[in-house]
This record gives sequence, structure tokens and C-alpha cells, in this order.
Amino acid sequence: MLAYIVRRLLLIPPTLFGILLLNFTIVQFAPGGPVEQVIARLQSESDTTAAAGAYRGAEGVDPKLVKEIEQQFGFDKPPLERFGLMIGNYLKFDLGESYFRGERVSSLIARKLPTSFALAFVATLIAYLVSVPLGIAKAVRDGSRFDLVTSLVIVFAYAVPSYLFAVLMIEFLAGGSYLQLFPLRGLTSDDWAMLPWWQKPLDLAWHLILPVTALVAGSFARPTLLTKNAFIEEIGKQYVTTARAKGLTQGQVLYGHVFRNAILVVAVGFPGAFLRMLFVGALLIEIIFSLDGMGLLGFESVVTRDYPVVFGTLYVFTLVGLLVNILTDIVTMAIDPRIDFAGRAQ
Repeated sequence: MLAYIVRRLLLIPPTLFGILLLNFTIVQFAPGGPVEQVIARLQSESDTTAAAGAYRGAEGVDPKLVKEIEQQFGFDKPPLERFGLMIGNYLKFDLGESYFRGERVSSLIARKLPTSFALAFVATLIAYLVSVPLGIAKAVRDGSRFDLVTSLVIVFAYAVPSYLFAVLMIEFLAGGSYLQLFPLRGLTSDDWAMLPWWQKPLDLAWHLILPVTALVAGSFARPTLLTKNAFIEEIGKQYVTTARAKGLTQGQVLYGHVFRNAILVVAVGFPGAFLRMLFVGALLIEIIFSLDGMGLLGFESVVTRDYPVVFGTLYVFTLVGLLVNILTDIVTMAIDPRIDFAGRAQ
């Protein structure tokens, strides 16, 4: 196992390098970079001055000022040199400074990351708390009407994107065209700081109901079917037949013998489900509900071409994903020694 872990850890640097290189190359061909953004703002201010009767826009932007802006953002250097400097800084976990926010990227990520992690973790936990009992019930009633109906509901929910659930709930429950039972945006109310201590968790939960529901709605299919298949496989084994022959009840067989064997497969899938929720689902949900997390930060940074934040969030997300995948493999091999990723890799 140790050799396998070392190999996986050694693969992290080239993987990060490849992902950053690919995205850096794409960015070089993207129009409207940060220098162009600043120049456009200066020209807009010039047009505003013209409207006030002191027009100077015909003079254009001073080339010296353009050179200063390029130097400020580091665009006075060739792309290859800029990429090398960025990689060198990332090796020291120096993510640079935001172009437009006046703050270190590491500070921004440290402030935004807990929101995204909490949202994804709560949604994943709720999805598993529902999916595991539902999967067990489907396994016990395999082929019944209950199994068929629940499968149809799960497949329908899985087919509908989470952002569509979010839009529908906003329309019907958050002041769209019908009811206004829940807040539309943000994590807390405007007067959150003035609320009593016992009302603050309730206010936070009230704001999270719609985002978490939208995330959870399409997340039942994978863990539910995984639970069902794992339990069906265990139920068909010889030790279950022996336990029933000894006179044990259905509950004793199911939860005393089958559960501890079948649940291992489901449990090791939790980190992967959490990563999918964090990297894919939470991104759109944060944007729709204006939640102050990594997804909204990354989206705003792409729009404003704030490249240090864009690459910093990409670097952190990729690194976290690679480390969690390795941790998942380690936990899987520790729980079930029969699984040997190291042997398969050879």
C-alpha cells in the first residue's frame, strides 16, 4: 500500500502542472483580458466626462498609462515567463494577489472555502441519510411496485439539473410569481448581527433550505442504487441463508449481518459524492442564490478576468480533489483488504 500511495502522491505535481498549463494556454487566446478591462473602464469614465462638457476621450488612453497597467498586472513579460513565475509561486503556496479586489488570493479562498465546503457536506450528508434507508428498502422489495415507483422518481430527479430545481423553487417559494416563504439570496439576513445567539443558527438554516434542497434533489440516484445493489448482492450469499435457517428474523439478518458488509461499499463512495457536489453542483447553486462561496468567487473572477483568483481557485480545487481521491483509495483498502489498487496498477 505504501508504494501505491507514494506513486499517487508523485503523480499530483505533473497533474497540477498539466491542468494549469492547459488553462493558462486557453486564457492567452481569450479576448478581454484584465488590461483591456481597465482600459474599457478608463474609456467609460472619459465618455462620462464628455457628457459633463469636458470631453477628452478623443485623445484616447495614453500609451504610457497602458504600459503601466501592463506592468502592474505582469503582462509586460512573455507568457512563458509569466507561467514559470506562477508555477514557482504555487510551489511555495503563494497564490498571488487579486487584480481588482486588493486582497491576497489565499485570504479570499480561506474566507470563501468554508461556505462551499459546508454547503456541499450538508447536502451530501442529507442525500446519504435518505438514500441508504431507501436503497435498503428497495433491495428488500426488489421487483415490487414500491421498487418500480421509487426508481421512476429517482431517475426523474436525477435527470433534472440542480439549477433547474433552484429556479423552480425561486419562482414558487422565494418571491418569484407565487409565494415568498424563503429568502432569495445570501446566507444570512441583513440584521443577522443583531439577532439573539439562538436565532442565528435558525436564520442560517432558513437561508440554506432552498440551496441545499436544490443540491440534494438530483443526488439520490447514485447512492440509492449503489446501496440497493450492494445489499442485493449480500442478501444472495450463503451466510444469509444460514442465518435465516437458524431462525433469525428479517431485521436481525438485515441489520445484524448484511448491513455491516454491504454498507462498506456505500461508505467509501461518500468522499467522491462530496467532491461532485462541491465541484459541480455547488458552483451553479452559489451563483443562483448569491452565496458567498468559492463557486460565486470563481464565476465573478472569470467575468472580470481576475486571473490570479481564477488560477488560484483552480489550483486549490484540483489539489483538494486529487488528495481526497487518494484518501478514498486508502480508506477503501483499509476497510476491505480484498481490494488492492496497488496490484491493479501494476
